[in-house]
Amino acid sequence: MSLRHAYFLLAAPLILTACASAPTPAPSASAPVAAPLPASAPAVEPAPVPVQPAVTPPPAPSRPTTPPQPNYNNPQAGRALLDTLLPRGIPSRKAWSDNVFAAFTQLKIPYAPQYFCAVLAVAQQESDFNPDPPVPNLSAIVWKEIDDHRKKYMIPQFVIDAAMLKTSPDGHSYKERVNSLRTKRQMNQLYEDMVRELPYGQQMLQDKNPIRDGGPMQVSVAFAQTQIRAWPYPYSYGNLRDEVFSLRGSVYFGTAILLQYAAPYDQMIYRFADYNAGRYSSRNAAFQAAVARLAGRKLALDGDLMLYKNKMDRIFSGQTSETQTALMAMTGRLQMSGGDIVRDLKQEKLSTFEQTVLYQRVFAAADRLAGRRVPREMIPQIVLVSPKFTHRLTTEWFATRVNDHYRQCMARGGFKAD
Repeated sequence: MSLRHAYFLLAAPLILTACASAPTPAPSASAPVAAPLPASAPAVEPAPVPVQPAVTPPPAPSRPTTPPQPNYNNPQAGRALLDTLLPRGIPSRKAWSDNVFAAFTQLKIPYAPQYFCAVLAVAQQESDFNPDPPVPNLSAIVWKEIDDHRKKYMIPQFVIDAAMLKTSPDGHSYKERVNSLRTKRQMNQLYEDMVRELPYGQQMLQDKNPIRDGGPMQVSVAFAQTQIRAWPYPYSYGNLRDEVFSLRGSVYFGTAILLQYAAPYDQMIYRFADYNAGRYSSRNAAFQAAVARLAGRKLALDGDLMLYKNKMDRIFSGQTSETQTALMAMTGRLQMSGGDIVRDLKQEKLSTFEQTVLYQRVFAAADRLAGRRVPREMIPQIVLVSPKFTHRLTTEWFATRVNDHYRQCMARGGFKAD
């Protein structure tokens, strides 16, 4: 074993840990509900029945008829509509069109303007339609993280320098590859190569890749793993992680996260907030606001009613959240036991939470206290954390930006946004 190889084995875990810190992804979406259509999908009404004139004069007034609704399940019309809504001059425009249309077809989403524009708005915000979006200053971020971790663990600089000179599987040194990092996809490939280079690396680190999301729609790998169990992925692929980083996979899973669940919202902006913070976060933040009103105390309006070890698979931490604590103090007022409250809270990531006794009693009491109907949706108040951010960003900022793109898209097609 060469001295350089020995240094690499010593420094590699440190380098992998540093890569894990750059950048931190936004909160992941919660587990999918395999609903064929979103709850707000436009119904296709039957053609109006012709009104027969009266046999004898004077003629009876005609019944007003409802104009026939567009057929949003027609593939040819859907293709034409998508071509109208997709911006001109974007990179790989045909590939975007093909993959968006295919995702809608496979996921059984209607070819409606508001749904096409919702997906296109998220894609524009996350990547500006770049199939492999760059992360500004990614190389500098990784080097800084490596140096911070080197100092923390008191590893001499020459050990890191020597380790990074080792030739990687693509023929370049690890130093050269870090210097040329531009995208999360490249960083993911770098990590995978380092795992293969470490003794027992595949056994120890195969499922611990810190790059948790990517692709032009910044899709969570964990979501993709959950989604394919609920709704089989229609394409053959070698590695699901690599598929998520591809245009095809990112568009497919991004569309599923955004649209393939029954959401109780009248405005698309709340789906955009959910895309960033997790499914039903906007509904749950409004629930937290109602609980705070009843309890007379301030609560974090983050859309998470319980604490989790793994939110994607709904594995609870066993600890009590502030929202849960506030509710436990109101068992008499709500006429519910602590066990009943926990039972209903466990449905917070499902559409069925709205049908629970807890949800209905909390909002009924909050409405009475306010003397009006309090909001049933609210953008979660979450600060986004990442080394790549140079100023304070929030879920509200994200949802508002996407909503602006959404309105511009709807206007391109001559449609009114909700």
